[in-house]
Amino acid sequence: MKKWKHILISIAVLFSVAIGSIFIIGFIRYETLINEKPLKQVIAEIQSDPNYVSLDDVDDDFIDALLAVEDPTFYSHNGIVFSNIVEAIATNLREQDFVMGGSTITQQLSKNIYLDSKKTFQRKIAELFFVHDIENTYSKDEILELYINVIYFGDGYYGIKEAADGYFGCLPKNLTPAQATLLAGLPQAPAIYQLSDGMMYAKKRQRIVLEAMIDQQIITKQQSNEIYNQPV
Repeated sequence: MKKWKHILISIAVLFSVAIGSIFIIGFIRYETLINEKPLKQVIAEIQSDPNYVSLDDVDDDFIDALLAVEDPTFYSHNGIVFSNIVEAIATNLREQDFVMGGSTITQQLSKNIYLDSKKTFQRKIAELFFVHDIENTYSKDEILELYINVIYFGDGYYGIKEAADGYFGCLPKNLTPAQATLLAGLPQAPAIYQLSDGMMYAKKRQRIVLEAMIDQQIITKQQSNEIYNQPV
């Protein structure tokens, strides 16, 4: 019994050291990046892009669809949904791979403007520090506005203005419900869903977007079918 007790204690100590090391490495990464380029400087550069658009200049259906499928509690959480993180950790440990992210829009924004897409625990820790800074510096509307201006939609289009113009030849404000809900699904996996060669997959993703909107009581089942069958 003593032998097993010592083994369990040793495992617990090693686990604690490993977690502590990951936390420290993540924090160092955050500190390095934020010191190299302060948050307000990065945001100012994004907002100075000629393709930057305000939320008021984006179709409401796109905003509703994006929130429904990516982060339905965006306006009520503080940038992190711990239940999503716990679920993601459990899934990743079970699969022994990063198959689920559990990220909020704020987390995705921090990844897009400061970090890469390489899925490591150290990156996730660094991401949490950026989330804290972003949520305490900018309003929810500002965060959402920044996000839709930096996300990738495939086919070389970054931001909703490039995507709306590149795919449909229109301004973000003039998207149809079919176009808006189709675009809202692309950022999850733009290389797969991009419309040049992934329309079949994009339409499947659009159905998921519409189902999320039904779940959030934004649209009805009948409206969902009508939107899905509209030409884009």
